Amino acid sequence: MKKFLVLLLLFIFKFSFAEVFVGKWNDAITPTTVDYVKRLVEKAERENGKAVILMLDTPGGLDTSMREIIKIIQNTSIPFVVFVYPPGSRAASAGAIITVSADIAAMAPSTNIGSASPVSMEGRDIEETMKKKVVNDMVAFVSAIAKEKGRNSEIIQKMITESVNLPSDEAVNKKVVDLVAKDLNDLIDKINGKKIVKNNREIILNLKGDKIVFVEKSFKEELLSFLSNPTVAYFLLMIGFYGIFFELYNPGSIIPGTVGLISLALALYSLNILSVNWLGVVLIGLGILFFILEAITPLFGGLALAGTISILLGSIILLPSDSPYGDLSLSVIIPVVLFSAVFFFIVSYLSLKVHKEKPKTGIEAMVGDIAEAVSDIDKKGGKVMYHGELWNAYSDKFIPAGSKVKIVEVNGLKLKVEEVKE
Repeated sequence: MKKFLVLLLLFIFKFSFAEVFVGKWNDAITPTTVDYVKRLVEKAERENGKAVILMLDTPGGLDTSMREIIKIIQNTSIPFVVFVYPPGSRAASAGAIITVSADIAAMAPSTNIGSASPVSMEGRDIEETMKKKVVNDMVAFVSAIAKEKGRNSEIIQKMITESVNLPSDEAVNKKVVDLVAKDLNDLIDKINGKKIVKNNREIILNLKGDKIVFVEKSFKEELLSFLSNPTVAYFLLMIGFYGIFFELYNPGSIIPGTVGLISLALALYSLNILSVNWLGVVLIGLGILFFILEAITPLFGGLALAGTISILLGSIILLPSDSPYGDLSLSVIIPVVLFSAVFFFIVSYLSLKVHKEKPKTGIEAMVGDIAEAVSDIDKKGGKVMYHGELWNAYSDKFIPAGSKVKIVEVNGLKLKVEEVKE
């Protein structure tokens, strides 16, 4: 009896403090999103959450990540709510399908949902035959979800086949989503008492007065989300190439090479998430190579000009303008390209100047300097005094002792000289 009372008290205590777990995602759908949603759901399951609410604002993202998130939504026993919020937000492409897959789908005023047509990994339209296969697969997948959730399958299919996009009120009227709510509190008020069927189990939501727990992104998730920004990825790529250039140009400096390699590794991770056009990356790398060759073997700017054009073209085609992650603005590309061009032109000029200068050290530095003949000098030889040292010398013409001579050639330890006429 005592044991039963203890278990009863634990049961009452456990369910007296049930909570609603709320997450926020306002970025593209990537593997990082999957990790975040998984952590959100696992925390709710561990702590006896009554519901999970994901406040979503996304341009879309990866199909694979979208499907992983939908699996998490379907396999958890906790009711899962997707709320397109705040006003002005959108649930486009993969975000639209995640929203309609939720147990309850809600939108804030002045939000929109749709435009779920599949595109290639580079953000371009898929080749016609392959597109039919991808679209048919996506339609079948979404239709099954819509049927299960009691949503308008026909309109949802058009989001995929015709890129239909709906504002919040119309989405409710056409039964794509369940309701419109002004904010989180309004949402909880409106879904309180709502009945849903989850894994063949009927659940009535009773959220009135429950504590709301916000689950923020972890540092790792924030970092990886930051890296999925196209502008950040672009700058990391350029820093990586610059660092490697400095290391090659000045071997042993270590820091530029280290920074360059780390930046390049992070850039490659970002570019892989962004599904970039890899021809753009190749062109940018080729441009940097042209700059390196120009600096090593100055060709009066020819290779530097080719490098500038290559980087410009690579930057422009790196990301398509309709990428769900956003595109690279010309306001970013042009300053970077101009900086690169000016910088490498200066490096090339200084390198050329150094090549033309007379050596400052070593035997070669002696050529052109003045010495004094301490004996007569002819083709057979003679002696000169140079910087306090006595050197063997010879000349094609006779030079009397005491004359000023100019060193014109160094052959081993013997100097060829010619008389300096005063």
